[in-house]
Amino acid sequence: MPGFELFSDLERKEVNDVLDNGVLMRYGFDGMRKGHWKAKELEAELRSTFQSDYVQLVSSGTAAVSIALASAGVGAGDEVIMPTFTFVASFEAIMMLGAIPVLVDIDDTLTLDPKAVEEAITAKTKAVMVVQMCGSMANMDALRTVCDKHNLIFVEDACQAIGGSYKGKPLGSIADLGCFSFDFVKTITCGEGGAVVTNNKDYYTNADHYSDHGHDHVGNDRGAETHPFLGYNFRISELNAAVGLAQVRRLPEFISIQKRNYTILREALSHIPEVTFRTVPDGGEESYAFLNFFLPDLESARKVSKAFKDNGIDACFHYYDNNWHYIRKWDHLTNLKSLYPISKEVKEGLQYLQTKSFEQSDHYIGRNISCLIKLSWTKEEVKTRANKMAQIIETIN
Repeated sequence: MPGFELFSDLERKEVNDVLDNGVLMRYGFDGMRKGHWKAKELEAELRSTFQSDYVQLVSSGTAAVSIALASAGVGAGDEVIMPTFTFVASFEAIMMLGAIPVLVDIDDTLTLDPKAVEEAITAKTKAVMVVQMCGSMANMDALRTVCDKHNLIFVEDACQAIGGSYKGKPLGSIADLGCFSFDFVKTITCGEGGAVVTNNKDYYTNADHYSDHGHDHVGNDRGAETHPFLGYNFRISELNAAVGLAQVRRLPEFISIQKRNYTILREALSHIPEVTFRTVPDGGEESYAFLNFFLPDLESARKVSKAFKDNGIDACFHYYDNNWHYIRKWDHLTNLKSLYPISKEVKEGLQYLQTKSFEQSDHYIGRNISCLIKLSWTKEEVKTRANKMAQIIETIN
């Protein structure tokens, strides 16, 4: 999802503005910065992009998840339902608050299965976090129904899906709180950065304070600000925000290129009987950041994955054997390998992982291959790549 492939003079101009005035911090130093407020400008652009009332920029997507949960009151001993297929940051962000990640199966959308969510709810469940993996989405209506029925906070991690939509609403703007990442390998990048998105003023105010040591940001004298509650430092810098400001203005350009390249690849593979594609819920449109397809079985997927690598088809992932994105390889979570003592609540809450199996998730991830869509490919390069991928799959199957 690399916006960094297409850096331009737009990004350079915004960064040079910051360097010229010398203020790298997003707060304070009003007299020095010559009217340049890159983080504030980026937040305004993102409010428009996400069609949301409030956006709080933070230092990373991981920080965004923790801040979103904390802003809604999730903390020690609370259970947060999350998918088996995501990035390790999902459970890290939950555990940082002393809460307990409850992993449940995905379905053929490659995201949370609403039925599995319903079955996992207990008296300790406080929130449900859907992760819009690889540019697409879960059945958001069904998940919203479950959350409303049980009075649960609904959190949407759309870090890998900026530019996608569901029934006309941008992904990340649909749940109670949305989370984004703008790290180096996202569709738009700040280098490092993230955002919390919401229409709830209280959640926004909490996120604003919590991400900056509890500062209330009232008035123009930072030293005179009060601290309504404890916070931490998850600030983004003006340099990071400057890069993101230029990038978000180019988002339609990036999505258009992704869609073109995605479509060429998908059309080439759609003629192969053994290939099926992930389910996109009715009313959904992917961001086209990845092409995800299923093969008949685990053995076929492993053979195709190896053949892709052996034949120079890069950036295609078989997540079943991946250390970062699927529960099967998260030994450090299962065995609670930590630098510091884990709380009793979390230790006891994670005991289920010692015996829990996820056959439904294995069924989908084991057969899935996920191919990144690059922005730097020419149309001819994509066509050549598509034909080569199709030939490899047909040969193996």
